[in-house]
Amino acid sequence: MAPLGKARTGYALLLWASTSLLAQSPVRPVAFVTPIELIHDKPYVMVMVNGHGPYRFLIDTGTGTQALISPELVHELGIPKIGHARLTDPSGQGEQRPDVVWVESIKIGNVEFEEVQAVEHRLFREEQNCEGVLGFPLFEDYLLTLDYPGKRMVLTSGTSGTQAEGSLLPFRVTDGVPIAKIEIEGVSLDAQIESGGTGLSLPDEVADRMKFESTPAEFGVAESLTTRFSFRAARLQPEIRFGPYVFRKAFVEINSAFPVVNIGSTPLKNFMITFDQQEGLMRVFGKDKVLTLDASPVPRRMQNEPEHQVSDSKLVPVG
Repeated sequence: MAPLGKARTGYALLLWASTSLLAQSPVRPVAFVTPIELIHDKPYVMVMVNGHGPYRFLIDTGTGTQALISPELVHELGIPKIGHARLTDPSGQGEQRPDVVWVESIKIGNVEFEEVQAVEHRLFREEQNCEGVLGFPLFEDYLLTLDYPGKRMVLTSGTSGTQAEGSLLPFRVTDGVPIAKIEIEGVSLDAQIESGGTGLSLPDEVADRMKFESTPAEFGVAESLTTRFSFRAARLQPEIRFGPYVFRKAFVEINSAFPVVNIGSTPLKNFMITFDQQEGLMRVFGKDKVLTLDASPVPRRMQNEPEHQVSDSKLVPVG
């Protein structure tokens, strides 16, 4: 479902969410480039909200609504509430009904998104890093390029076929997020491309068919927008193929919550990726064809994490 919002040039802008919002057509600049900051491999950008800021927002292709905004920022800017959204994740075992807020403007450099209906939601483990999240549907009328090696985000008009470098891979959009294909031992698997995630995660049912370098061990606890679950981890014996790129002896996480593979920013950091939502294509370019994948660089406790940060009691335990 396409959310409401329109974009224009500035010369004259989790975890899985969906809202019943409609879109308006924007007038797009030819190209706009802005730096991204990588924190634990995930991309963040500075934005203006209703003319205030700048504020740091996470760019999350795994968030299927235009934006999430922290309750603190909603209160600070007096952003009005206009209704409720339905938040879910791929497990299908959790649901929340947070407030929808009316944001007059989210501006990234010279690109301004107007009349954005955002979801007010606590950001939990992101609270020390940012004040909000920019979701995949926000960029549906642009070519969105996340250039991890170059540490930049590019918004352009046109189609992905006009660019020279990289391999074109198809994807579909399900509940507002991109689903592509990977291959393990000749088996094609659906994989959610989630720049707001960290490592590469396999569902239990996929992992049960795979061979590992060692027995998968308990590794941690994770949270989506609606559920909380534990996960295991180990190095995978077979190769993981992502288009023409190969991950060998990849360190993977294993979870009982989600039915599809999840590819986060730790594997994605090797690439420059351009998403063309109109054509359902992404152009992937990396310097090396054969890659390694280690554990995500996320400490057990964030450096500036509040001393008594409590998980949302509404989260549904899974697994």
